[in-house]
Amino acid sequence: MPDAQKLISNRLRRARGQLDAVIAAVDDSGSCRDVVTQLAAVSSALNRAGFAIVSTAMKDCLATPEADRRDTDLTTEELEKLFLMLA
Repeated sequence: MPDAQKLISNRLRRARGQLDAVIAAVDDSGSCRDVVTQLAAVSSALNRAGFAIVSTAMKDCLATPEADRRDTDLTTEELEKLFLMLA
């Protein structure tokens, strides 16, 4: 799923930019409100990227017949654990 991979990569790059803004605000003694607001945006962006990764893996899992799955493919239980790590 190259499109999904590109979207996830873009989300992570955006989060990195937001994190750079948080670091700059802390280094420049920015206001608590601004720092926490930016930090919340970073956290949200990372969570959304994580959910997109798990969602893509779930779609791949559902699209691949069980007989065609490789040993390296995620099991349903592993996907559930990954999802719960983000929840």
